[in-house]
Amino acid sequence: MSDVTQSEVPQSAASPALDKIREIIASREVVLFMKGTKTMPQCGFSSRVAGVLNYMGVDFLDVNVLADAGIRQGIKDFSDWPTIPQLYVKGEFVGGCDIVTEMTLSGEMDALFEQSGIAYDKAAAEKIREANA
Repeated sequence: MSDVTQSEVPQSAASPALDKIREIIASREVVLFMKGTKTMPQCGFSSRVAGVLNYMGVDFLDVNVLADAGIRQGIKDFSDWPTIPQLYVKGEFVGGCDIVTEMTLSGEMDALFEQSGIAYDKAAAEKIREANA
């Protein structure tokens, strides 16, 4: 798993929330910062990404940014990405809803999971692509 370091975020953004974010990302292979939870998303974009991961059988940690304002703003500062959800695989920021959707439909997400050693249901990924062809 990649080691997330202080040098990856601006020094001005150092805070307890960012330390907690680093720990969360380092703790699991796949982490989704989202509004709500994987079983009860609280926005359409979070629902879409969690739905894709759930359908593909990916084991991921869901972090509900609505439960902690520091994490909600901190993840935006950490990634320098203005929106939520945000997906991390092996400590690396992948992207938000649009990027995850594009990567799933193009097969790039399959390749990322395979290269990262992340278990997923390839047949489910193919069904997503067939349904959206």
